[in-house]
Amino acid sequence: MHRSRLAGFIIDCQTGDLEQAATFWSQALGMPRDLGADEGEDYQRLDARSTGLHIEVQKVSHPSRVHLDIETDDIEAEAARLEKLGAKRVAFIKRWWVMEAPTGQRFCVVRMKEPEVGARPTVWDDNGVAVG
Repeated sequence: MHRSRLAGFIIDCQTGDLEQAATFWSQALGMPRDLGADEGEDYQRLDARSTGLHIEVQKVSHPSRVHLDIETDDIEAEAARLEKLGAKRVAFIKRWWVMEAPTGQRFCVVRMKEPEVGARPTVWDDNGVAVG
């Protein structure tokens, strides 16, 4: 068995100025930038604690888009479950899978950071059926 849930949204920006992009999205969404977060030079986290979601602005080389992250306590099991639903693995990057839905949207399967904070994760049995 493993658990998973929607972690949040990543705003991919094909830009040379991540600072400006993060400021725009911060102001557009009414979420201050989380200046204490150490996300690396290609990421700026927004303070979305009130939503229970993780929202970041990310500097990318591909065209700008928004993608979602699904967080899980077992990345391999969750990727396999999603493959059974028709998703495809695109690339393993650092610690997560980039996947593609049957309808073409890209999303990531990432490690669950705080399972007891936020929405309760769905528990999946070994056949990919929700338990409880």
